[in-house]
Amino acid sequence: MTKPVRIYPSILNADYSKILSEIDRVSNVSDSLHLDILDGKFAPNTSFSWDEAKYIISGSTIPVDAHLMVVDCDEQGPRYAEAGCDSVTIHVENTRDIRKTIKNIKSHGARASLALKPSSQIEDYIDYLDDVDMFLIMTVEPGFGGQSFMSEMMDKVSRTRELIGNRPIWLQVDGGISSETIAIASAAGADIFVAGSAVYKAEDPAAMVSMLRALAENAK
Repeated sequence: MTKPVRIYPSILNADYSKILSEIDRVSNVSDSLHLDILDGKFAPNTSFSWDEAKYIISGSTIPVDAHLMVVDCDEQGPRYAEAGCDSVTIHVENTRDIRKTIKNIKSHGARASLALKPSSQIEDYIDYLDDVDMFLIMTVEPGFGGQSFMSEMMDKVSRTRELIGNRPIWLQVDGGISSETIAIASAAGADIFVAGSAVYKAEDPAAMVSMLRALAENAK
């Protein structure tokens, strides 16, 4: 059965001075808001402080999907879930106790997701297949928006989809998703697509979200 397509605009490329208005521009056509949290340690660059993140989470008119690119996922993951995020993604590379952190995230009513950098192999984390709600396969190196899509990650996406099998686990891709690349990722097996630059650099962000959804659905 074909998984429904979900589009998650990333506000990493939005205008921070009017962030809630930027969310409203895409809220009617998007499934969730992707909130990238970078601390400048795990990955280069920084994004939102804790207070800024809480403001976004509480003010968003659509569910918030937090992607934590920070050094202390074990502590921060449950914190973002408790703050009201619909889903929280932690990185396998910087979480000390993955299973415990997943459980703690879920205890606050949020979905729990594992993200893999391009160099990390999905086969090393198959023990968590029955614990997670979603896998995120990074199609760029974590750190900043606007990077080029790494098509060589599509084998990992396909392999992850194969390992998921019939489990109710979502498969997200993040990095370089645009009108030129989303069909490739969809055909490989992804069903959730994070798009930042493509959406917020478009003249009409909402129209771009709708276009991306159609392209992904047609590639299934």
